[in-house]
Amino acid sequence: MGPPDPILGVTEAFKRDTNPKKINLGVGAYRDDQGKPFVLPSVRKAEELMMARHMDKEYAAIHGLQEFCQASASLAFSENSSVIKEGLNATIQGISGTGSLTMGAFFLRDFFKGNKEVYMPAPTWGNHIPLFKRAGFAVKQYKYYDPKTCGLDFKGLLEDISKIPENSVILLHACAHNPTGVDPKPEQWKEMSDLIKSRKLFPFFDMAYQGFATGDIDRDAMAVRMFVDNGHRIGLAQSFAKNMGLYGERVGAFTMVCNSKDEAQRVLSQLKIIIRPTYSNPPIHGARIAQTVLGEPELREQWLKDVKGMADRIISMRTRLRDGLKKEGSTRNWQHITDQIGMFCFTGMNPKEVEKLTAEFSVYLTKDGRISVAGISSNNVDYLAHAMHQATK
Repeated sequence: MGPPDPILGVTEAFKRDTNPKKINLGVGAYRDDQGKPFVLPSVRKAEELMMARHMDKEYAAIHGLQEFCQASASLAFSENSSVIKEGLNATIQGISGTGSLTMGAFFLRDFFKGNKEVYMPAPTWGNHIPLFKRAGFAVKQYKYYDPKTCGLDFKGLLEDISKIPENSVILLHACAHNPTGVDPKPEQWKEMSDLIKSRKLFPFFDMAYQGFATGDIDRDAMAVRMFVDNGHRIGLAQSFAKNMGLYGERVGAFTMVCNSKDEAQRVLSQLKIIIRPTYSNPPIHGARIAQTVLGEPELREQWLKDVKGMADRIISMRTRLRDGLKKEGSTRNWQHITDQIGMFCFTGMNPKEVEKLTAEFSVYLTKDGRISVAGISSNNVDYLAHAMHQATK
């Protein structure tokens, strides 16, 4: 028997608990203020439109639905970017973020002429490491999170990146870093871009939260666009699980930004050769939803409101939790709860405190103190603040 998944194991333990006040802060999916799964109004309308159009169920092309691929790339780089205008993107539809990352890793395994080493932030999303190892890369990490400040260790990050061997791959979280919620500031991104360029590293961005982090799709894509404007050729994995709530539909995209339109076409041809014996072609329903939402002006407007509403709810729960801890009399500095961004928050609680929180208050989270802010609601935020104070005082 293989070991259980550490995050899904949290949910299993939560289900077994009979305490009516129990809270699940392990799940990486958005919940509304009643703690229920949320289908975006823009997604509902897109599905109604699709039903009315009596769309067929034929296979997609190997690289997916072309309109979806272009809409994804335009969302990431903006319609006015040189990438889109000059056709420098080789974009495929991926099976959500994980599948898109995997196809990118397989492509780099076969065609990247540098070191077969990928450098990731410490910590990084749990799936990044096994995914790149399986693709044949040696995985190494650079300093990122500072447990003392619950913020970014920018000095350590720059020191480590400056030592990465030239022609290596560097993985970057575009926004709402998972699991810490800690992002570099724009001027820090600029410094990182210049350093990564001088070190001749290949940037591979994972963008799973565009729009969901701050409520602003352009602000959340800022780092990706800055690197491209700075002359980088990048890999980019996108996911529509979080920002459109299309978790089980598995909607994503992978893009290589190339030097020319001709190169982009050659890259796309090789990506297709990797996809064909892997899963042949991707599923169509979720991609059609995303394409409809992005392509219909009225639905796009609705979606921008939907995604901002979700981001604002998360931000307000962070504020209420921090205020609640203060009200409980906690003397700890909880400023990082509102400084961090996105769905996840590194609370700074140690494994012993986490254990106490779960055993005595039925609050479920991962042992490293990471919580999913989406699991917090108006109904349980005061109880959570009380429980966290009792566990940490």
